Amino acid sequence: MIELDALTKRYGGTTAVDGLTCTVRPGRVTGFLGPNGAGKSTTLRMVLGLHAPSSGTVTVAGRVFGSLPRGLRHVGALLDAADVHGGLSAVGHLWALARGNRIPRSRVGEVLDEVGLSSVGKRRIGGFSLGMKQRLGIATALLGDPPVLLFDEPFNGLDPEGVLWVRGLFGRLAAEGRTVFVSSHLMSEMENTAEHLVVIGRGRLIADESLTAFSARSAGRRVVVRTPEAARLAGVLAAAGAVVTPSGEETLTVTGMGLERVGELAFEYSVPLRELSGHGASLEAAFMELTAASVEYLAGDRR
Repeated sequence: MIELDALTKRYGGTTAVDGLTCTVRPGRVTGFLGPNGAGKSTTLRMVLGLHAPSSGTVTVAGRVFGSLPRGLRHVGALLDAADVHGGLSAVGHLWALARGNRIPRSRVGEVLDEVGLSSVGKRRIGGFSLGMKQRLGIATALLGDPPVLLFDEPFNGLDPEGVLWVRGLFGRLAAEGRTVFVSSHLMSEMENTAEHLVVIGRGRLIADESLTAFSARSAGRRVVVRTPEAARLAGVLAAAGAVVTPSGEETLTVTGMGLERVGELAFEYSVPLRELSGHGASLEAAFMELTAASVEYLAGDRR
């Protein structure tokens, strides 16, 4: 478990993280979202003790990360896949970390096999593609078999097979009861990977809730109704304040009104229904809508 309590980080007159309070729980994949400059990377670095908070606290399993002996046994992290010594082999890189954390040498071969790099383990990392470096970074995070895992942009550079593999890996790790915290700007991947979201903007918490609940907050929600009396129902719903768009002879798309209220009005006016279904907005649509006021950098902004 990762617990942030009023976590704040200032750089001179700039506040990168502002009173952030949330709990990242085990047993599920938690997505960490926010516009560029929102403070996501700074937050992850404070979790790992790489940056000291200006105020507030962040703990892992109730303790500050820096106080945990042999840190890779407690927390595994991928922050920057390119931040490795290109002259080392994958085996050499992992063995150096394993030795410093008293992890058995056999574990190096196990994680290389798990991420699909066994055949290139003795090659220099400098010759790796970005996707291979991502896999090596994931192997590094898994090396100590830790209960808490942090991943910053883990999908970058991966081919479709690699993306599917990472989705499955994160799901399996969460199912084992681990805490899995994943930061990414790829909304489609978060929609297919995360169960819970922590969303920040300008360093402040915007949402800490399930993926479903977050998407449902968007104005992009809609209700689809199919009825042989579409014209009459459209009039009823419009009079009650809904925005109704015909989508065929018998089908209406309704926005601005919830599914239950649409059903109640259809019942009240004795309109027979053949379909009544709710459709949430995509994660991307909800994210863009709910973080619009927190975007730091806008295309075409001439400030």
